[in-house]
Amino acid sequence: MTPSSTPVYGEGDATLQAVGGLTGLQTLVETFYRIMENTPEFRPLFDMHPSNIELTIDKLVSFLSGWMGGEKLFSKKYGPISLPQAHAHLIVTEKEKAMWLNCMAAALDELGYPEDLKAYLLPQLAFPAERIRQVSAARHN
Repeated sequence: MTPSSTPVYGEGDATLQAVGGLTGLQTLVETFYRIMENTPEFRPLFDMHPSNIELTIDKLVSFLSGWMGGEKLFSKKYGPISLPQAHAHLIVTEKEKAMWLNCMAAALDELGYPEDLKAYLLPQLAFPAERIRQVSAARHN
């Protein structure tokens, strides 16, 4: 493969394909929540979620599918999405934002994803995480 034909993360569904398509994404999100549930440093974040973790997993897979350039499953299943609105009932500070991103990094590490994918994905995920934090701060201060 020549360098010019190498998929670039963020173009089309290259990011989704890099995590293994929908199957890989499902595994990543399941791993993310398992780590969150079973790691003391991330457990407070897990406890912020509804008790139906299967629904939470499906919502994140559905959101990330479209976010990574694949099919927009979230709007098909759940309607329009506003991440800040969906998290409005929660208090999200820099601590929770960092916990979420660190937990995702742990899931990516456990599944052996390449460093270049992690180097792309984690800063990209920080954008919606920061927006959720900003709206939370405005709402809860």
